Amino acid sequence: MRGEGEGIRCFKLFHTSIFAVLILLQCCNRSLSLDFNNISSGVVGHWDIAKVPKVIRCIQREKEALLALKRDVVDYDSILSSWGSEAQKQECCIWERVYCDKYTGHVVKLDLRGGFSLGVGSIPHVLGNMSSLVHLDLSANQLVGSIPHVLGNLSSLVHLDLFANQLVGSIPHLLGNLSSLAILDLSGNQIEGGIPQSFSKLCNLQELDLSNNTLSGQLSWLLQILMSACPDQNSLETLNLEMNALQGVVSESHFSNLSRLTYLGLSSNSLALSFNSSWVPPFQLEVIHLGSCKMGPHFPIWLQTQKNYRFLDISNTGISDILPSWLWEMMSHYPEKREYVSIDLSNNQIRGIIPNSRFEFPSSCFNRVNLSKNQLEGPIPSFLSKASSLDLSNNKLSGLISFLCPDKVSNLAYLDLSSNNLHVQLPNCWTNFANLVILDLSNNALFGKIPTTIGSLFSIQTLKLNKNRFVGELPSSLKNCTRLVVFDVGHNNLSGMLPEWLGVGLPMLAILILRSNHFYGNIPLQLCNLKQIQILDLSINNISGSIPKCFNNLTKLTEIGNSNLTIHHKYGGDGLHSWGGIYEDEASLIWKGVMSEYKSTLGLVKSIHLSSNQLTGEIPNEIADLVGLVSLNLSRNNLTGQITPKIGKLQSLDSLDLSNNQIHGTIPTSLFQISGLGKLDLSNNNLFGRIPMGTRLQNYEPSAFAGNPLLCGIPLQQLCSPKETSTEEPPVFRDQVEDNDGFITPGFFVSLALGFVVGFWGVCGSLMFIRS
Repeated sequence: MRGEGEGIRCFKLFHTSIFAVLILLQCCNRSLSLDFNNISSGVVGHWDIAKVPKVIRCIQREKEALLALKRDVVDYDSILSSWGSEAQKQECCIWERVYCDKYTGHVVKLDLRGGFSLGVGSIPHVLGNMSSLVHLDLSANQLVGSIPHVLGNLSSLVHLDLFANQLVGSIPHLLGNLSSLAILDLSGNQIEGGIPQSFSKLCNLQELDLSNNTLSGQLSWLLQILMSACPDQNSLETLNLEMNALQGVVSESHFSNLSRLTYLGLSSNSLALSFNSSWVPPFQLEVIHLGSCKMGPHFPIWLQTQKNYRFLDISNTGISDILPSWLWEMMSHYPEKREYVSIDLSNNQIRGIIPNSRFEFPSSCFNRVNLSKNQLEGPIPSFLSKASSLDLSNNKLSGLISFLCPDKVSNLAYLDLSSNNLHVQLPNCWTNFANLVILDLSNNALFGKIPTTIGSLFSIQTLKLNKNRFVGELPSSLKNCTRLVVFDVGHNNLSGMLPEWLGVGLPMLAILILRSNHFYGNIPLQLCNLKQIQILDLSINNISGSIPKCFNNLTKLTEIGNSNLTIHHKYGGDGLHSWGGIYEDEASLIWKGVMSEYKSTLGLVKSIHLSSNQLTGEIPNEIADLVGLVSLNLSRNNLTGQITPKIGKLQSLDSLDLSNNQIHGTIPTSLFQISGLGKLDLSNNNLFGRIPMGTRLQNYEPSAFAGNPLLCGIPLQQLCSPKETSTEEPPVFRDQVEDNDGFITPGFFVSLALGFVVGFWGVCGSLMFIRS
């Protein structure tokens, strides 16, 4: 029995030892897990935030906090349906968007980004009870109000993301108590003021994003606070302060301790950067956002020390200098593994030529180059054709041949060479540009015929060749560009009949501008197939015949309004990565007699401009079916007939110009139903009668009705005779518009009454006196 007892004691001792070892290993593992120097992609150090086994249950007070949070959440996509459900009521660690420590059961990560709307509108104070949180993401949730001080209680927090909300006020100083904080994103809000002095305690801060707010004050003070955070081991890698109201002069001394900095974003503030020409920064930047900072007049020499940048934006910085040749040498340091490479020097006074280079853009990248709005001249070097997006517009460039005829297939998806001095014939070698989505060659001096190989641009969606000197007919090969959305060849010397294939081969066409050329012949009926057309401009040509009645088949113009403010395209992305660009179209239109540019509201513009042609016949009644029209200009033609009484159906019209035709008849009273009609011009026609009274037509200038000798009434000085003003014409409402054929007159009603009396007594009187 004694031996048996000793055996039991030995077994218990062994069991206790094993248990102690396990606890010791767990503690060691926990201590190792507190290394926050490896924070990447939302995974906090060596913390294991995987879903825990069902035997581990979350902490009761944290579960209650989560349920209280759910009550304040509008869950659009039912993402939180598992929270508190009967089957999973006790185990909140397996709820959707909730992550727990697998040893303690504490909630360490809460991911509520996007797809939610908090009913209370602000950050719930109940989150302050979840003291073990390491990662909290509440981005893109329409949060309003100020950042609550209770978030300063989350002493374990390493990652806090409140991006893209509507938060206001100053940043609470208690956030400076979060000594473990490594990532702080407050961008895309309305936060004002500066950062609190308490931020000097954030020794572990690696990423700080306060961009797109209303921060104010001196940037030097903000940088001084950040650099005072553990100056011997400053860990800041990302500093994004773009799109704020920060001001002041910044020198190299403000960056002396930021040796780990790789991302610097100061664009769109009121800042001046004063760096010594011999300054060698202590960091190697990958992203440089300094757009709209004052840096000039000389090109910043310190950029020559940066070997790893993949994004350089020094646009609109007041540089007035020669483009340095070493710039392209720096680009050769771009690692092949990069997914996005961008250089933006636009809107400066950079001059000289673009030197040719042996540099080749990495084939695995989306490569963007923007040198627009400068004073560059000379030829365009061929190596730039290997970029994905190239904007050289608004310069003085002249050479083009070697660039457009590369040896290899070009990766270009976006090319803008507009507003240069390109005085050449467009070469017929477009077969290597099959990836082009946007091509803008407008406002140059290009001459000759449009080359036939331009029909090889099978991906093209926007093609602008306007304001050049092209001659001849439109090449029929363009019908192969079936994805074309915007086609503008206005202000050239093109001729020939309007091709039928415009309405057959281009089903996606939304904007067609052939203005100011020498096209002739009838408007082909095939144009009525353009279901997506929003802007049809055939003005200032020699087009004859009548306006097709089938224009009411232009489906987009029969719809009121538009869900999209802009007309935009995605370009440059492929199946390997999502990187690419978004291009917003713009168009020049004659609006109310003035040439205007439309971009941010181009999607709302719906117009038909057929002015200054040789059109004949009547304005078809079917034109009134285009209720989405915002502008209709049929002026300076030979149109006859009357204005359709159904004109009042065009409730969206802002501009109507029927001037300088041979239109006769009276002005329909339905015209006054168009309440938003800003510009009206009916001058120089054969209209007669009085201008309808009691309508807003009296508010227009007399010039809108001038040149109609038989027209009278306000606002004209020619008064109507008593006969014309004795009776008021009853208003015609939207569902009560009828054609006036001139047959029903007051005499008609008198004759009708007399006929009734004579007929009644002729029959009934006879019956009264004849007994049989």
